[in-house]
Amino acid sequence: MCSGPPGSRVRKTLLPRVIELLREADNPEFEQKSAGNGYRDSPAVFQDGQSGTDSWRRKKEMNTTKHIALILFLGFAVVPGANQAWGTENLGSFTFYFENDLFAATDRYYTNGTKLSWISPDLSGYAESGKLPEWSLPLIRRLPFINEPGLQRNIGLSMGQNIYTPRDISRKDLVEDERPYAGWAYFGIGFYSKNAHRLDSMEIQLGMVGPASFAEQTQKFVHRLGGYQRPNGWDNQIKNEPCLDVVYERRWRILRVGAVGGFGFDAITHLGGALGNVYTCANAGIEARLGWNIPMDFGTSLIRPAGDANAPVDAQDPDVSGNHGFCLNLFASVDGRAVLRDIFLDGNTFAHSHSVDKKYFVSDIAIGISMIIHRFRLSFARVIRTKEFKGQEDDQSFGSITLSYSW
Repeated sequence: MCSGPPGSRVRKTLLPRVIELLREADNPEFEQKSAGNGYRDSPAVFQDGQSGTDSWRRKKEMNTTKHIALILFLGFAVVPGANQAWGTENLGSFTFYFENDLFAATDRYYTNGTKLSWISPDLSGYAESGKLPEWSLPLIRRLPFINEPGLQRNIGLSMGQNIYTPRDISRKDLVEDERPYAGWAYFGIGFYSKNAHRLDSMEIQLGMVGPASFAEQTQKFVHRLGGYQRPNGWDNQIKNEPCLDVVYERRWRILRVGAVGGFGFDAITHLGGALGNVYTCANAGIEARLGWNIPMDFGTSLIRPAGDANAPVDAQDPDVSGNHGFCLNLFASVDGRAVLRDIFLDGNTFAHSHSVDKKYFVSDIAIGISMIIHRFRLSFARVIRTKEFKGQEDDQSFGSITLSYSW
């Protein structure tokens, strides 16, 4: 019979295998095997007569991505086991996000986003939980905004990928006045501090922009399966760059009318900012919800840093309560951003790449519907995003689907 908390058992069984895989990824024989077993579009990289330097560079990029994927796998394999160790009196949640302009019958600009996130059960404190690495505790204690005493805490993990393309993906040449081809694959860790009226979120995101994000392979694979136009301009995408962003956001529940188990209305404002080589910006906005049995969380989020806001703050919340396990509400939100840096428009930070002149003020307007049935939540929103760069012909529209399960 195994002893020790579930998280430690997972670490003991998985860590040796992960180390072994990392060593294999650095083995030249492993590189040769990877080159022959990649995506269907990938063999052309090694068989189309490219120089040895280009082939070596691409294989190194693949190995870098394998390293990142293995680390992300380890993080998600270890942490969910902590639900039992932290206690079963409250619930955490998994959330899957999917955003695509297919819902608007277009294929351009911000064309696809996927994200998987996990939020822990409530904690009395980050350091006091006893489940974080010892070396991280002094750093967490120094983080601003999220260590106020007397509030509920949560820890979150996320991983995702965003894909950006110009307006016409059939062209192979570089279209200088159109936004660049770009991809962003990332891993995030978030710290949340909340009560019934306020949520403070701080998230650290680490990932790769460029070919190592696998955005090219992802889009080509999906378009091949769906019979869509093949994107032909990925040779012009921005270059590989490791990325680090630190994001903070505060949300306030400024109004709530109605009780749990009946019709109601609430309004939630937010204010925050990001600092890093992906985004450097400040944002502010508001969301209003109207419907039956509105949950005591902090709104319905799109894919954006520090956007996970659906951890409940009340035991009677329909996400976790069997007595009030149904919710149906309409929502509308506005988010405005003052953008100092956007790597997907400005291009690489430390190398020359395709870029366009961005607009410094961008807004998202969303209207949608959300439903909760016991521990499952499904939301859909239609989003209008204002023009992001000079020369952009019109605003962008895309759909956002969110599926959550509280456990």
